[in-house]
Amino acid sequence: MIDEISAEIQQNFEAKDKARESGLSLSRKVVRTCGTAIRHIHRGDIEKAAMLLEDARGSLEDIDLQLADHPDIYYSGFVEHAQQEFVECAVVHQLLTKENDSNSDTLPSPQELGVTYAAYLNGLGDVVGELRRHILDLIRQDMPQDGDQFLDIMDDMYSTLMMFDYPDAITRGLRRKSDVARSLIERTRGDLTNAIRQQKLEQSMKKFESRFE
Repeated sequence: MIDEISAEIQQNFEAKDKARESGLSLSRKVVRTCGTAIRHIHRGDIEKAAMLLEDARGSLEDIDLQLADHPDIYYSGFVEHAQQEFVECAVVHQLLTKENDSNSDTLPSPQELGVTYAAYLNGLGDVVGELRRHILDLIRQDMPQDGDQFLDIMDDMYSTLMMFDYPDAITRGLRRKSDVARSLIERTRGDLTNAIRQQKLEQSMKKFESRFE
């Protein structure tokens, strides 16, 4: 009898271990793919980023299939991490696509992305850092005035995250992400304010010089 029981348990564990290894491999692929996609987004290669984003979406769907019979593995953490990266990438792509009017009201939903609520919110927290990066790029390109709309989106996202004051067991560390987001927003606000003031000063100096010329 014990032999039959142990054989059944071993069979279950073997299947679970195989599914876990497959899921881990796919989740790492999602993280790598999304990282590459975000780099393409910041470079302005939106079409390439969109292709990578769909590749990541396919990998997440494969994970769902691989772990359908193993919810304990699915919710162990690594799948949610991959989902966070996917959310971050998808939202950044949506916001920085030139054809899209940048607006936090047009973001894809958790259902559209196929992710958990906690992964979605944590992914939004990471978007704040990518928007700061975009604003700094605008400052370097002497277009700080274009950064105001993205700073407003960062504020909107932070306000949204602060609505979910629940234990970490539910939100998966969202409070820490919210604290980081607040710090990034304040730094970005200062950088943007200084850049706009500097730009206005330079414009005033040029007008002043032109009057003497």
